[in-house]
Amino acid sequence: MIKVQNLITELQNVDISFFTGVPDSQLKALCDCLMDKYGISERHIIAANEGNAVGLAAGYHMATGKIPCVYMQNSGLGNVVNPVASLLHQKVYGIPVLFIVGWRGEPGVKDEPQHIFQGEITLKLLEDLEIQACVIEKTTTEEQFSQMLQQALAVLRQGRCAALVVRKGALAFEGKVSYRNQETIVREEAIRHIAAASGKDVVVSTTGKASRELFELREANGQTHGTDFLTVGSMGHSSMIALGVALGQPERRVWCVDGDGAVLMHMGAMAVLGAKKPKNVIHVVLNNGAHETVGGMPTVCPSVDLGGVATACGYPCVMSVDKIEQLDAALQQAKAQDELTLLEIKCAIGSRADLGRPTTTAKENKENFMRYLRG
Repeated sequence: MIKVQNLITELQNVDISFFTGVPDSQLKALCDCLMDKYGISERHIIAANEGNAVGLAAGYHMATGKIPCVYMQNSGLGNVVNPVASLLHQKVYGIPVLFIVGWRGEPGVKDEPQHIFQGEITLKLLEDLEIQACVIEKTTTEEQFSQMLQQALAVLRQGRCAALVVRKGALAFEGKVSYRNQETIVREEAIRHIAAASGKDVVVSTTGKASRELFELREANGQTHGTDFLTVGSMGHSSMIALGVALGQPERRVWCVDGDGAVLMHMGAMAVLGAKKPKNVIHVVLNNGAHETVGGMPTVCPSVDLGGVATACGYPCVMSVDKIEQLDAALQQAKAQDELTLLEIKCAIGSRADLGRPTTTAKENKENFMRYLRG
């Protein structure tokens, strides 16, 4: 097991001292250490998505001549394929980047369904992108890590990319970082109110704890899960899934329960929604200013006027609430509008310690949802 303080020190010793990326639970030790050491600063930027991080890293390298470090979950490799192949690669600009990749869905290690296939192809995908990879294991020693880093440097100094792929439990951080905000609405309580207001409408919920909380709420109430599509992967795409459902069944009202990190990841979706203006979509954004599902690191949403963005994108109706007492009235107003509506709910960071996961498979969820839509 590698102490991340030592990892960062070793990187600094070889002049790798700029970090950007998207948080990952497998890399929580690294993320917490970066926040503890640098916060959000000129040395450390949390990007909207992994492709953005690659662009940022490329610009930093060209300005300084130094090698940047980009961290991500392996699911984020999908977002970097284009900029790696058409920007960083030796056949294009030849820009070196050190990637640190959390290996979710590693073969032989139990994980959630959205990580299984991505985990199987992680090393092969890096190989196909001509990114030389070394794997950090729980048994990797500090000396072995130093050797890995030297191997990576030999590649990076040729203008190529290298990756450190991190297995579960391979990194440790001895410090403690606390993430909180000043909001008072508990996200799970907000979802309870949304579920009550939506009734027999369909709900498309985003990646992470929001979908887990919605599933448990339906279980506790003895309700059907057929109304809900739980987007367990594909972060940032729930609103487009909701739009597809809404276009396919224009007589149904569709609620998209989104998160601030997901909205940021693919914010262009709001422009598409605003241009199309589907009258049967209510876009709810649970905004706690954090990537909470993977540890709580901040997003930039506290400094973003999401309502202003939605208005500029063409949403006819925009609302925002930060008190639970305001929520029911806002939900009923959203239903009454008969127009594309954005409802931002400002939430606290935090969830139940005993929060479970859906007990149905992803395919069962899809099939139940499709049966309900056809019913």
